[in-house]
Amino acid sequence: MAAILGISAFYHDSAAALVVDGDIVAAAQEERFTRKKHDPGFPANAVAYCLKEAGLEAAQLDYIAFYDKPLTKFDRLLETYLAYAPAGFKSFRMAMPVWLKDKLHLRRTLRGEFRTARKTPLVFTDHHESHAASAFFPSPYDSAAILTVDGVGEWSTATSGVGEGNKLRLLQQLQFPHSLGLLYSAFTYYCGFRVNSGEYKLMGLAPYGQPQYRDLILKHLLELKPDGSFWMNMGYFNFCQGLTMTNERFHELFGGPARRPEAMLEQRHMDLAASIQAVTEEIMLRMAREIHRQTKLKNLVLAGGVALNCVANGKLLREGPFENVWIQPAAGDAGGALGAALFVWYQLMNKPRQPNGQDSQKGSLLGPRFSNEQVASFLGEMQAPHERFTNECELLEEVARLLAEGKIVGWFAGRMEFGPRALGARSIIGDARNTAMQATMNVKIKFRESFRPFAPCVLQERVSDYFALRSDQESPYMLLVAPVLEKHRVKLSDAEAKKMQEHPDLRQRVNIPRSTLPAVTHVDYSARLQTVDEKRHGRFYRLMKAFERQTGCPVIVNTSFNIRGEPIVGSPQDAYRCFLSTDMDVLVLEDFVLRKERMEKKLTEAERAKHLAQFELD
Repeated sequence: MAAILGISAFYHDSAAALVVDGDIVAAAQEERFTRKKHDPGFPANAVAYCLKEAGLEAAQLDYIAFYDKPLTKFDRLLETYLAYAPAGFKSFRMAMPVWLKDKLHLRRTLRGEFRTARKTPLVFTDHHESHAASAFFPSPYDSAAILTVDGVGEWSTATSGVGEGNKLRLLQQLQFPHSLGLLYSAFTYYCGFRVNSGEYKLMGLAPYGQPQYRDLILKHLLELKPDGSFWMNMGYFNFCQGLTMTNERFHELFGGPARRPEAMLEQRHMDLAASIQAVTEEIMLRMAREIHRQTKLKNLVLAGGVALNCVANGKLLREGPFENVWIQPAAGDAGGALGAALFVWYQLMNKPRQPNGQDSQKGSLLGPRFSNEQVASFLGEMQAPHERFTNECELLEEVARLLAEGKIVGWFAGRMEFGPRALGARSIIGDARNTAMQATMNVKIKFRESFRPFAPCVLQERVSDYFALRSDQESPYMLLVAPVLEKHRVKLSDAEAKKMQEHPDLRQRVNIPRSTLPAVTHVDYSARLQTVDEKRHGRFYRLMKAFERQTGCPVIVNTSFNIRGEPIVGSPQDAYRCFLSTDMDVLVLEDFVLRKERMEKKLTEAERAKHLAQFELD
């Protein structure tokens, strides 16, 4: 038996993943345990979970693999600061203590964290090799072209290559500071969202605008080549030497200073979002066409933070040269932990790989699970009114009935998801046919911007009945956007169409039904969809079948089980706290159902607040 632990840490979204004899046994992000969103610290809790899940001690590990090369990254950092000196001194002064304390001495740090595994070999893989390994090795393909695109690793910001059998080769790279990820993050920052976590908000904002600034971006900010490579004009950016992404020259080009967070979104911001989204899609298409020209392969695999841009992914699938596309569900830095472990197993240990037509990611349901006994013990401690179902069919029929009544349900079942998307294990779900569902979920449950779209879950066998996706095309990880079919669209009146184009308040636009599935249809008639099948999703699939039997509809709303600013819930305690602090109607914890209306009959508002406060203290 060979056990390989992969780790990503100290930059963004720390995680651990454990591979035993080529099998992905466990993977989790540290944020789910510490409750600090995108926790960059050493993933001690995630490591402990992975070892426990496998029944191993640290001393039994054969390799510990880290997802990038800190010394090479430090070299890039120093070269950049020297190139811009003395302008970058403030940023340099802030960065150096962290590097000198932790990042530069990572080998010593790892030895200190794994005191019982001091003789276990340490492997430091290249950042984009880790991304490439996370994309190719779990994929269902024996051979595939590889594309990795993110902000920056050591020096690389994008790579392309090929995977065959148990080996991968990276053929080209784009180097810092020329980076599609950083370019997109610059517009994220300029439009008032947080870098490294708000990019998906910018993507969701894009359909409200028109790509008015596309040509301006291509004229002034970058020189784009036919093969997808590009050169950025750094005179408009500040991320090399400063604490912001953009500078005054950038602001002057686009008509004003960066938007303050929480300030009113103007049409200009929507048009900027649409413009950088259009440029991103064009670059991704060109990169894909170039690697297809070189390899002539029919399959493509993607990883890196930009691979989470599901709108670009959908366009790549529809308009690109590849027949099949597979995207690593944890495409960002967290997935690097898994990639590093798989790289050691296949690339370095030369172990055989035999894909069987389905990916080996196990639905990305690789995190902790909780037994009914654990849930019962917790609910007993909290004295929370609940009912327990001993028959799964009865449980699912009841939850499906509640969904059909318009109830919003917190759904907690099985192993937690690995990656940024809730995939039916830690989800908030609702009826996609409900016209008020999107606004209610955004404002009263998620406490977030009302313009943000929600994703539909659709039964795999019914996907082509509702969305422009082949019947054999899967999207189990919610990483593809596809158009809603014409037959399900609702024609807007002239007044509604005018409001959709001109009303300054996005809440007035988003509440206009655009299809028979208004809760999940975005303003451009698109949807970021997840296909659900029984092999991967088990009980969640059977719940959707129960809903289909009752309503005839194979689609529900699925959003992550958390509120704004917090990670997805990891434990029953997290789920219960989220349930109490929002207007969620129902909470399902494995076989247990809690109903807010029944709880409120027993708890006054003051008692409920006291109950929540006591729970938080605990």
